[in-house]
This record gives sequence, C-alpha cells and structure tokens, in this order.
Amino acid sequence: MYPESIKSLIESFKYLPGIGEKTAERLAFSILELEDEQIELFSSSLVDVKDKVHKCQTCNTLTENDFCYICSDSTRNSKVLCVVEDTKSVFLFEKLGMFNGKYHVLEGLISPLDGVNPEDIGIDKLLDRIQKEKYEEIIFAFKPSIEGETTALYVKKILDGINIKITRLASGVPIGADMEYVDSLTLERALNDRKEIE
Repeated sequence: MYPESIKSLIESFKYLPGIGEKTAERLAFSILELEDEQIELFSSSLVDVKDKVHKCQTCNTLTENDFCYICSDSTRNSKVLCVVEDTKSVFLFEKLGMFNGKYHVLEGLISPLDGVNPEDIGIDKLLDRIQKEKYEEIIFAFKPSIEGETTALYVKKILDGINIKITRLASGVPIGADMEYVDSLTLERALNDRKEIE
C-alpha cells in the first residue's frame, strides 16, 4: 500500500489526541506538499519543544527557562495566586489579559475513582508555596466537576485557620466543561464574579 515512510508518518500523527486514520492520512499528504524550509521548521520545532520545554521551578507552568515569564515579572500582583489544573489554563487566562496575579499549576485534579490522590497532583508543592509567600487571595480555577470540587475542598480544608481569602470561579462555567473550550466572555465573567468557598 503506502511507502514505508508515509506509513510511518501516518502512524506518528495517530499518536496525537483526536487524530484517527483518515485525518492522519490527510496530514501526512499535506506534509508532502510543504516546502523544504517548512519541513525543516516543522521538524526542528518538534525536537525543540521536547528538548527545551520543561516546568517552571516555581509554578509548574511550561517554560524554556528556570522560571517562566510570569514568575519572573515583578510588576504582577504577588498577593493573588490562581491555582489551575494544567498549563493550558494559564495560557488561556493570559490570552484574555485580564488577570495580573501569579499562577500555580497542579498535575491534574484529585479523583479517587481513577486512583488519583492529593500526593499525585503536587498538592505539597502548592501548600509549601502558600506558606512561604504572603498571599491575600487564592483563586481555584478548576473545571466545574466532581474532581474540581473535591480538589478545591481538600485544599481549603488544609488552609483553614490561615488568614487567606479563598475563592473559585463563578458558575458561568458549565459543569463538566473543559476550560480550553469555554469562550472568553464566559471565562472573564466567571473570573470577575468569583465567590468565596464556604
């Protein structure tokens, strides 16, 4: 059927989420139509992203340096910490340009049914950071789900007794929605109308 190199490229594209056989074939044939410089850029970008990108030592978001541009920015509000479940959420908030605080990225959300416990998502690093730095507000910006609720309540319980305002995004974000698919207006309202966790 296909030459080995095309077959290998099709199989490689299928490693990506949401890419099935037909889409992988279409992408592979699109690659054949690219100019040599475009192929070189595509190829080197894949290698660079794997070799150079790692987690920020402070907040866990992705960066090519020891510390991300947000943690390195002294003009940001260091009194407010927005806790998110993944790096995509940080980039989403940054695109909106309406939050000027700091972030902390967890490694997912607590989900006992899936065998994901607090120690699996880096809660200790978050708590350590909260104790060392003087935050006035912690915002939980998790997707509205059982896992998001469980994670927020778990951290809030540990922080009980510490004089920090703890809020979450308002309910403009629909239950079960992935943060990356929420439109910017809804997300902006949810952030601005955030509520204290009781």
